[in-house]
Amino acid sequence: QVQLVESGGGLVQTGGSLRLACAASGRTFSANAMGWFRQGPGKEREFVARISWSSGRTYYADSVKGRFTISRDNAKNTVYLQLSSLKPEDTAIYYCNAVRAVGTTPLYDSWGQGTQVTVSS
Repeated sequence: QVQLVESGGGLVQTGGSLRLACAASGRTFSANAMGWFRQGPGKEREFVARISWSSGRTYYADSVKGRFTISRDNAKNTVYLQLSSLKPEDTAIYYCNAVRAVGTTPLYDSWGQGTQVTVSS
């Protein structure tokens, strides 16, 4: 079984920053990359960012490019998402999941609890 635990969310003002973490346990390194997803109120879950475990190659959704930074610590089986210049439209529950090296499709059927990010206007 794969367990994904997201943390680091909170309430911030527009323009503020947060650092999210996703700790993975179980069989995780069979996947080439990890990604962050989010689901805002009344919206579908959407892809945010991806990072390759081996090379550190990153990819971002256009909506967050230049504001968010994804990183990973292979020794800790943890991926991070640095959120900067936050906007109210970034308000969502943020989730992590394994993804392919190319593409944005989540690979694990079950999701973690997510971590809530709320940006006040």
